[in-house]
Amino acid sequence: MRDVAVVSGAPDVSDAPVAFKAACPECRARFELDAGDLRLAIGGSRRTTFYSFTCPECGIQVRKPAGERIVELLTGGGVSTLRSV
Repeated sequence: MRDVAVVSGAPDVSDAPVAFKAACPECRARFELDAGDLRLAIGGSRRTTFYSFTCPECGIQVRKPAGERIVELLTGGGVSTLRSV
């Protein structure tokens, strides 16, 4: 099962709203998040490349690894990105 998936938006329209499906590993809630609810950190390795969000149900900070496809989906959907050198 994928960690995140785009559920709305049009790839050819840069200002179309995008929502991402996500799940909390703590409370197991499933929900949709806007790009502003997610943060993406791209580091020099798999270990330092991840996305994070706050679970809207239980309030915990969730951090999950982000492979190439996840990075592509999140950056394409307008998620704020921090790149480390």
